[in-house]
Amino acid sequence: MTHDIPKQSGPMIGHVHLKVADLDRAIGFYRLLGFEVTQRFGSQAAFLGADGYHHHIGLNTWDSAGAPPAPAGHAGLYHLAVLYPDRMALAQALARVLASGVALEGAADHGVSEAVYLRDPDGNGVELYRDRMPEDWPRDANGALAMNNARLDVPALLALAG
Repeated sequence: MTHDIPKQSGPMIGHVHLKVADLDRAIGFYRLLGFEVTQRFGSQAAFLGADGYHHHIGLNTWDSAGAPPAPAGHAGLYHLAVLYPDRMALAQALARVLASGVALEGAADHGVSEAVYLRDPDGNGVELYRDRMPEDWPRDANGALAMNNARLDVPALLALAG
């Protein structure tokens, strides 16, 4: 599958690059989410992408090999968000993650999207989500977005994955 660079009129996030304690462990986790290694630099760094893209995620141990997760209550990454193309793809990714023993930290229906939250092996927050079509987004009386934080029916989502 080839990756078409999306046409855009403004900036967008191209990738995230994370410091990790154990490169192989981190690669294994992000492969569960559907990413594949596109390039590796020994035991110190790797780049992972999806759909033929050069990389969506960079991982390195340059300053973090064997280090503990960053302490809670400090500035830093809150979470990275992985967008899936549809509800089925989100359900399949969630099923793989749960089968591997990763615990969910939360789940929400935001009106514009459905999301589940977890942590990678290095303690980084990770959101797995799918967007609804823009015409289905909740809006207030003035037409502005009216996102919310409602309960997501995780069992129903997982049922899609079989």
